[in-house]
Amino acid sequence: MSHPSARRHLLAAAAIALATLLGAAPAAAQALEPVKVRLDWTPWANHAALHLAQQKGWYRQSGLDVTLEDGNGSVTTVQIVGSSNAFDIGHAALAPAMIARDKGLPVKALAVFLRKNDIGMLVPVDSGITGPAQLKGKKIGYTAGSLEAPFVDAFLAAGKLKRDDVELVNFDAASKATNYAVGRTDVVFSTIPFVLPTTSKARPSRAIPFADFGLNMPSFGLVVSEAKFAERGEVLAKFASIVARTWEYIYAGHEDEAVDAIVAQRPQARLDRAVLRAQLDTLKLFFDNKPGERVGVPQPADWEAAVKTLSSVQLIGTSRPASDYYVPGRVNPAAFDALVAK
Repeated sequence: MSHPSARRHLLAAAAIALATLLGAAPAAAQALEPVKVRLDWTPWANHAALHLAQQKGWYRQSGLDVTLEDGNGSVTTVQIVGSSNAFDIGHAALAPAMIARDKGLPVKALAVFLRKNDIGMLVPVDSGITGPAQLKGKKIGYTAGSLEAPFVDAFLAAGKLKRDDVELVNFDAASKATNYAVGRTDVVFSTIPFVLPTTSKARPSRAIPFADFGLNMPSFGLVVSEAKFAERGEVLAKFASIVARTWEYIYAGHEDEAVDAIVAQRPQARLDRAVLRAQLDTLKLFFDNKPGERVGVPQPADWEAAVKTLSSVQLIGTSRPASDYYVPGRVNPAAFDALVAK
């Protein structure tokens, strides 16, 4: 073969290779697996890992095209995920998911992030209140239609009190913390990580979790419908594992980076960075992982406790085993150690 002929062949091969690369770029983009996620509420620190993984590009690097949509309550998120095809997965409180499953909705928990019940009581730092026993005669703010309401009697009973021993004041969820902050109630029952940082700015407070008085259960995590998981289990387990690994990354000293990601991902929300950071610090107390346990992985003992807690206040029955409420063995944050370490 002559030299010019060899050169022509090399140029032709290069042209074919270039065309192949150019043609492959759109194909690679199309190969990303879409994952549509419904969140529990408007932006707050509980969404930190989901937003940070998006900001860092970790989803896309793992072959996922993730869309995060804000929600308007965990109950609604669970219902939508369990009864429609609109979303692949939901981020929500897991007690509503258990209650819905017990009533027949085919939804299960895939990942558990906050393993300790985050519902509890906020009290002024100088109140001297250490538990329900000191609530006799106190005015308590709560929301009758919220998840905390069924636990009121059981919590008071832990202090040998009944409803007649206190004054329960029903507020809507949006105004409950505000009424407490300005002193219209002595204490307030609510979701601790969300309310404590904002309330303490006006009325320095500390939290007393219901979990410390025998009312424990997993709090926030990811939920899926059985049909969707049967169809896309590998993809959804990958997503859950990335989020779990991102939470580990955040609490390894990257809290401020997580706050920046939430603000960047939700600029229209005009979020307060100081509040987000305080929420993030408070949330850490409810992950409750023991040495050697990875974030996100469901632990059987937690679910046994959840069945005991929820059935004790008649929110679920006792006919289902605890293992029926979650998907075991599919969340593996270790698989993404190398990705997050980059």
